[in-house]
Amino acid sequence: MRKTVLALGALAALAAAGCTPVLNNRGYLPDPDAERKIAVGKDTKTSVQQALGFPSTQATFVQAGDAWYYISSVQKQIAFFAPNTTSRAILAIYFDKDGKVTDLKHYSLRDGHVVAFETRQTPSKGRELTFLQQLFNATPGVPLGGANGGTNNPNPGGGNGGGPPH
Repeated sequence: MRKTVLALGALAALAAAGCTPVLNNRGYLPDPDAERKIAVGKDTKTSVQQALGFPSTQATFVQAGDAWYYISSVQKQIAFFAPNTTSRAILAIYFDKDGKVTDLKHYSLRDGHVVAFETRQTPSKGRELTFLQQLFNATPGVPLGGANGGTNNPNPGGGNGGGPPH
């Protein structure tokens, strides 16, 4: 009886440990002191890179210059379920055409927008057969390669098709 209780206790402890959430810190780890030292109009891409390191990603679609993004996120995962992003911090540094800092902005998970992907599919020409249609259309006794024995010979009767000699 005592062994059964101990085994059930150990099993319950393992089950509880399996449900413990796992937190993953991903990406850039913010350094507030280094971020405060970046001066708008004074610092350049080189000085920003020396202070903060390489950016997580870069954007070149900004109208006046380009932007660097330092992205960090915290994800929480419980057991085998898909991870859930609990927080996200993005430091965006904008540069002018000369490579000088024009602006610094902080964004969070609240600033993000869900992008709705288009789910429609472009129709293709032709006919798609279901599994049952393919099964009923199969000809019994015909080898897998087709009626000509698996060779891809378009002209089995002669000529230069490489068929059997007469």
